[in-house]
Amino acid sequence: MKFFWVISAAKLKNVSILSFAILFGTGVFIAERDSINTLVTMSSGQGAIYSVKTDKKQISLTFDISWGERQLKPIMDVLKENDVKDATFFLSGPWSDKHREEVKNIQSMGYEIGSHSHRHDNHSQYDENMMKEQIGKAHTILKDITGKDPTLIRLPNGDFDKRVLKVAGELNYKVIQWDTDSLDWKRPGVQKIIDRVLKKVHPGDIVLFHASDSAEETAEALKTILPKLRDEGYQLVNVSQLIAGTDIDLTPVKEKDSNKQNQNANN
Repeated sequence: MKFFWVISAAKLKNVSILSFAILFGTGVFIAERDSINTLVTMSSGQGAIYSVKTDKKQISLTFDISWGERQLKPIMDVLKENDVKDATFFLSGPWSDKHREEVKNIQSMGYEIGSHSHRHDNHSQYDENMMKEQIGKAHTILKDITGKDPTLIRLPNGDFDKRVLKVAGELNYKVIQWDTDSLDWKRPGVQKIIDRVLKKVHPGDIVLFHASDSAEETAEALKTILPKLRDEGYQLVNVSQLIAGTDIDLTPVKEKDSNKQNQNANN
């Protein structure tokens, strides 16, 4: 396992660190922390948000949807039964276009809607024009349905590089990742989803779930997770509420290994 140092743009003011950065000359450094790859862009100022630093016991539950019809309603029912008024759904363009009433229902229940782009491909494989086209298609569909410009995006498979971050920023999007991954799309068993989330969750966390049809165990797991979170004193907010008024530190910026995370999920 290779390890490299992660250096922020601000720290480059230090002469010794600047020399180190020049020696590597790439502007991007990779680090390994808890088996998660870390990406830092040195010059663009762009980054991805995985969590926020806060003393408040606030977290955001997020749900990705790119295909399927069966799992959204059970998940929405559990959220309603547990009086969850704030969450964020990241919706793909094709799914949203095909399921306009479901998108409107998500919005009518007060949940925040972000983009999951259009085609469910790793955007780092695209040139910049293609990135803009894919993000733009989903943006147009979501705005047409909701009447609002989405400002948050979770890229397919959580995949990005510094070019993707740059393009997303130019299109006025904040790139939203996650710090706690339920791995629900793998269908590991309800109890394993419960245990994983409750073990890893922390103040300021962004928690990843799915509501595509691969997430067959998510609704059942949420029946236990949601009351437990409340018992532990957590307040559930949407992503925009979580990051509002907080000091977002975009370094280090973590890039998930999408080949390990979601290569078979198409979520």
